[in-house]
This record gives sequence, structure tokens and C-alpha cells, in this order.
Amino acid sequence: MTRKEDIHQQLVDSGVVAVLRGIPEEKIVDVAKAIHRGGVTALEITADNKQYAEMIAAVDEALRGTDAVVGAGTVMDAETAATAISAGAEFLLAPDFNEEVIEVCNREGVVCVPGIMTPTEAVEAMNAGADILKLFPASTVGPGHVSALQGPLGDIPIMPTGGVSAENVDDYFEAGAIAVGAGSGLVNYDAIEDDDMEGVYSQAATFVDAVESARNTD
Repeated sequence: MTRKEDIHQQLVDSGVVAVLRGIPEEKIVDVAKAIHRGGVTALEITADNKQYAEMIAAVDEALRGTDAVVGAGTVMDAETAATAISAGAEFLLAPDFNEEVIEVCNREGVVCVPGIMTPTEAVEAMNAGADILKLFPASTVGPGHVSALQGPLGDIPIMPTGGVSAENVDDYFEAGAIAVGAGSGLVNYDAIEDDDMEGVYSQAATFVDAVESARNTD
């Protein structure tokens, strides 16, 4: 199994990607450690932060030797994709479908999760070589959109992101999601502002418990 296949399987097995957006560079390592301690093994650092490459590298180094994998989010062009991968990102996510980003990921052996909403986008992204499809913003269409897409398109791998919470995550998995992405539903921004890493850990752990419960209903 290749490293890319390992990462892909880990994302599926973990069931959740923490979206770390808008976190100060000086706090990112402590936040990542707290969220990982809460049971989240996939951490996404968004590229809309000017220091995203440095933050990816710092978190990657801090969590090296653990079961954590670090990725980049909001990757909307090939240049950003290449920079994130050079910094250590092993999976890339985006709110949109950009074929050039997928090409970079496939060339570098990195898992690619482009954003889609419609059946046409889903088919085009998979044909371009996407590994998982990020349904975004999931809150706009709700859990039913997952099963609605999978009905005619088959068992396509969908990761709803945007508005996913501990309260509704079970609905997304019941609808057929293979994993979810979560920002404020998982990341306790008030605790981060207060430098309360126990609060960050606690909210992450609560979300992980909700994911595990949702996936063990059968």
C-alpha cells in the first residue's frame, strides 16, 4: 500500500477532519496537540492564512511519530497546492473543483478532496482523479443531499463539510458520508482565545465521541 493509500484509508477510518481556520500562528501547535489528544487524527490547516506553509510544517514536526496526519484546506490553485505539499501536507481540500489542483496532488501522491455540490461537479471531479469529494457547504443542502448524489452516481466517497456538528453528524453518516469535516463544531475558538487548551481538547473529544457513536449504530 502506498503512502497516499495509507492516508486515504486513515481519513476514512478516522471519520473526521478538523478544520483549523483563523488560528494565530503562535497558537497552532498547541491547538493541534489538544485536538489530536481529543482523538482527531486528521488536521487541516487552511491556506487562507498567510503563514499556512509555516504552520503546516510546524504542526507536522510537532506531531511526527504520532498517528496524526496534517493537510491543507482552501487550496484553490496549483501554486498553493505545491507549496502546501512542500511544507508537509499529505492531503488537500478545497471549497471548489480545480482540475490543476487534482493534477498536482496525483503527481505528488497526495490525497485530494475537492469541493462539489452538484452531480455534474461530482462526476467531473472523480473523472479528474479526486480521491474524496467534499460536499460544501453541507449546511446549505443537508444530509439528504449525500444520499441523493449517491443514488444515481453510486457509492461515491463524500465528506460533508460546513455546518457539521456533534448534534447532526449522525444524520450525515446515516445518509452515506464516509467522513466529515468540522470547523467550529469541533474547534473551540473561545477556548483558543483564552489559551484554554483543556477546553479545546474537551470539545474535540466530544465531537469524536459523536462520530464514533454515529458510525456504530448498525
